[in-house]
Amino acid sequence: MAKDCSFDVVSEFNQQELVNAVDQTKREISSRFDLKNSNSDVELEGDKSITITTSDDTKLKNIVDILQSKMIKRGLSIKILDAQKSENALGGNVRQVFNLKKGLSVELAKKIVADIKTTKMKVQASIQGDQVRVSGKSKDDLQAAIKFLKEKEDSYDIPLQFTNYR
Repeated sequence: MAKDCSFDVVSEFNQQELVNAVDQTKREISSRFDLKNSNSDVELEGDKSITITTSDDTKLKNIVDILQSKMIKRGLSIKILDAQKSENALGGNVRQVFNLKKGLSVELAKKIVADIKTTKMKVQASIQGDQVRVSGKSKDDLQAAIKFLKEKEDSYDIPLQFTNYR
């Protein structure tokens, strides 16, 4: 009897790298001439959200650009940022919250399973909480499934990782 091989499709990010990217953004805000005395702040609330507060929309856009560049340099996908509408804060400031996407939603997991089934590959996909387990008899089939999902990743609007490959 052949042993089944499997891997998990997840969407996670490295929390420590995100903390480092936010810290680097804060340092750059305090040293850049155009942002130095703008009363700007970037706050990371656990693994839930990032809040940016500053004096006007132009500075807000600059800070978002800085944060995104720091995230990319640290290997984090900017797809994990779910930008909310910017709002007015106290003292004439502007605030924008970015919720952090972690885990696969039920709808997205169903879409991934359906996409895998349409390929007619000899693999089975099943939803397990906030991840999708893909299993099959051949490792070649699993690698073909990973390649297929990497090609379709842009349509999912969330970064995918493949873990627990065995």
